[in-house]
Amino acid sequence: MFSNQHKYSQIIKDEARRLGFLFCGISKAEFLEEEAPRLEAWLKQGFNGEMAYMENHFDKRLDPRKLVDGAKSVISLGLNYYTDAVQTDADAPKISKYAYGNDYHTVIKEKLKQLLESINEKIGEVHGRAFVDSAPVLDKAWAKKANLGWVGKNTNLINKNTGSYFFLAELIVDLELDYDIPSTKDHCGTCTRCIDACPTEAIVGPYVVDGSRCISYLTIELKSEIPTEFKGKMDNWMFGCDVCQDVCPWNRFSVLHNESGFQPQSDLLNMNAKDWHEITEEVFQKVFKQSPVKRAKYGGLKRNIGFLKSL
Repeated sequence: MFSNQHKYSQIIKDEARRLGFLFCGISKAEFLEEEAPRLEAWLKQGFNGEMAYMENHFDKRLDPRKLVDGAKSVISLGLNYYTDAVQTDADAPKISKYAYGNDYHTVIKEKLKQLLESINEKIGEVHGRAFVDSAPVLDKAWAKKANLGWVGKNTNLINKNTGSYFFLAELIVDLELDYDIPSTKDHCGTCTRCIDACPTEAIVGPYVVDGSRCISYLTIELKSEIPTEFKGKMDNWMFGCDVCQDVCPWNRFSVLHNESGFQPQSDLLNMNAKDWHEITEEVFQKVFKQSPVKRAKYGGLKRNIGFLKSL
């Protein structure tokens, strides 16, 4: 005889699959004991750079019950964004795969809204909140607890069957569910490809990234000028960076996504080096209207391209 918790968990996982999520795992909403000292040490070393917000709401980052009243369960979800599409001009400044299509915040938020509606419809009144990079939630820690994969040496969550090209999101709900048992296995072994390949040496040791050296940080989060020490080390990336994922052996198992919202914009992929260097605000607004690239703003993107050009 299956319990209600088991039945409800199955309903949620089936619905998540129907909505196009690659994974769905569930863990108990509780204090993240293992993460507390790790996060504290990371912040103490200043690895968050100018991301001062990482220091805020320390207690909420570690305990979802402080974020959502009556929280009982954290539903962790993964949405695939892997594509084999590439920019047509090999000399053009590079943009991370995840930014080829529409802003993932918008795409995933809509799916989470639908998932919560389905839960209310099929299970009954359940209160919860959806999170996509938008609040102090430690996505990777929850995904690991929900058995979606392990945290690799590049600090990305990696799944044995599909690699790491997926977004993470959560629904934190006030419903008791069946909890997945996390694997204790780490499948990185002795491999150090991500550490060896990082252009700015941001992976300062296995499982530790100095965020202030990461190209994604330098091209998106950093609002001041890019430090001159990174001249010649950016590997021509103007928005984000995929190097540590591209070299990861587990990503040979990546499968192409089928999310219409992530279909690459042909305008973006077909821009050559000259187009990028001469980009106007008007073209920027048109090409990146629904893209996560708008986070960098026109001035930020011009700064990044100028920094690469001045090499």
